[in-house]
Amino acid sequence: MPSRGAGDSPSPDAQAPEALHHKATIDYSSEMVRKCIHLASLAIPIIYYYVSRETGLFLLVPMATAFFLADVGRWVSPSFGEWYYRTFGWLLRRHEQDHSARRLTGATNILLSAVVCVALFPKIITINAFAILIISDTTSALIGRRFGKHRFLSKSLEGTLAFFISAIPVVLIAPKIGGSATEYAIWMAGAAAGAVAEASVEKVDDNISVPLTIGLVLWGLYWIVLPELNVYSLM
Repeated sequence: MPSRGAGDSPSPDAQAPEALHHKATIDYSSEMVRKCIHLASLAIPIIYYYVSRETGLFLLVPMATAFFLADVGRWVSPSFGEWYYRTFGWLLRRHEQDHSARRLTGATNILLSAVVCVALFPKIITINAFAILIISDTTSALIGRRFGKHRFLSKSLEGTLAFFISAIPVVLIAPKIGGSATEYAIWMAGAAAGAVAEASVEKVDDNISVPLTIGLVLWGLYWIVLPELNVYSLM
């Protein structure tokens, strides 16, 4: 077998782990802390289950506004930005620290996403979609960074599979309307759509793209497959 010359490029499979590692812009220990904080966002679907849409928005809108203003503050105020990055910079990814890009942090995005989903979707869809986002996005990031070897769209195949597999118990545990096998099946389809969205959408933060994708897919599937169910029954 001829040996590869010094000027030859490595195969795509050989390049994949290096490219995937390069996409990670914080170290793994910081990623774990970031995802532990992310798991605290499970409070959003849990609390929303017990309160009305109006109360949910009453709680979420001020929080989302405060985080958004903090992002704006770090962009426009050098002194506030210096304090912000000194305190939280170790948790921020490279694109979140890029002043020219003006990208929101993950925390801001997840709160804005919660506001949009609570305002837009029936409660049953928001609760399930957000529970999948928080559990499966965490699992996908940690597994993908540790074991990702094969590229799938813009992420790793291992991370995407971890997203879907970890979504299965969420689908089984989170509340449903009728609880039929068909309803659980369409939620599996929604979880699969979320896994693909998490792996494919790069220009939109996955805290926004994943629950919106799951919500839109599920709303459509409820309407097509289970039109007899009232998706607004959980108020």
